[in-house]
Amino acid sequence: MSAESTPEPGTSEPGISAPDASEPGMPGSTASGPSRRGKGRRRKPPSPRSKALRITAWTAAGVVVLGGAGAGYLFVKLNGNIKSIDINQALGTQRPVKVDNGSENILVLGSDTRSGSNKKLGGGADDGSARSDTAMIVHVYEGHKKASVVSIPRDTLIDRPGCTDTKGNAYPAASGVMFNSAYSTGGAACAVKTVEALTGIRMDHYLEVDFRGFQKLIDDLGGVTVTTTKNIEDAQSHLHLKAGTHNLDGEQALGLVRTRHGVGDGSDLGRIQLQQAFIKALIDQVKHVGVFTSPKKLFDLADTATKAVTTDSDLGSVNSLMDFANGLKGIGSSHMKMVTMPVQYDPANPNRVVLAKAKAQLVWDALKNDRPIPAGATKGTATGGAKGVVTP
Repeated sequence: MSAESTPEPGTSEPGISAPDASEPGMPGSTASGPSRRGKGRRRKPPSPRSKALRITAWTAAGVVVLGGAGAGYLFVKLNGNIKSIDINQALGTQRPVKVDNGSENILVLGSDTRSGSNKKLGGGADDGSARSDTAMIVHVYEGHKKASVVSIPRDTLIDRPGCTDTKGNAYPAASGVMFNSAYSTGGAACAVKTVEALTGIRMDHYLEVDFRGFQKLIDDLGGVTVTTTKNIEDAQSHLHLKAGTHNLDGEQALGLVRTRHGVGDGSDLGRIQLQQAFIKALIDQVKHVGVFTSPKKLFDLADTATKAVTTDSDLGSVNSLMDFANGLKGIGSSHMKMVTMPVQYDPANPNRVVLAKAKAQLVWDALKNDRPIPAGATKGTATGGAKGVVTP
């Protein structure tokens, strides 16, 4: 079975709305408000797709439409929420060349730091460390009408390059280590360095969201509706779902994207399949959220979103996120293709996977050349056995 998540019916080529991730700079609107509307003119209501894409998890900050004397204060408040880091300086000049073909590549990480309020949500000890439990390369194609997402299994054994973190601390290269050790070793800069070394593709942007931010975003959206085809019982992620349709609150959604023991073969590959299904459900769900009828709800969502993310310095402002978000608003779940990086189970340790190099190269070559990922790239590779367990 392929490690690919089948696109929605009617989809012939890859595409994504990101994470808002989002998934996931682009032309678009500027912040404005009702006070700027000309007399005698009525603004055309935004389409459902436009509404949906504008409030996805990682791009909500870019669509705050507020007018009047308080707008400046609100803008400054949202701007102050955003945490950004200068990974470009840490990475230096020894990087893959940027391919100037109109596409963009964004590395999206979900961090599992146990510090602060994340300890209760994530469990375990607050040892000051963090790992990238979720890693996705979001490739936005030229024209920004479609995209592909490649999930990188955290348990993949790799050769990690030497890297420098944003504080200037240097770390030596290491062989045969798990992929998520890059983030726990040197933070975002080392994670980006590792992905670029693995793929040969330059990452244009970086976005990170943590446990607490993810949970609150889902709660602010009013939950996300999914259907489970099997019971999911996982005490470690605190998830207990019977087969059927559920409107997941933030804590349940977090449990779903973290669970690996309650479904499938118990591997990280199964967890990735659940994550991919949840992202599609999230994108579909926001179409029905009426935040544009409530300025307060819209601001609350933007406030949460800007607190939830850490970005590279190029995206570290509301204006930059606004441009980024506007460029993704034409991409919906039906234009999204999600695959898992081609891997095979490690013969020496079934709890680890190793890169299927020839097939993975098909993926990287497709993204470099802004082409759809060929179906053969994921055929015959390892899968977690959780495909179809969760559907939108």
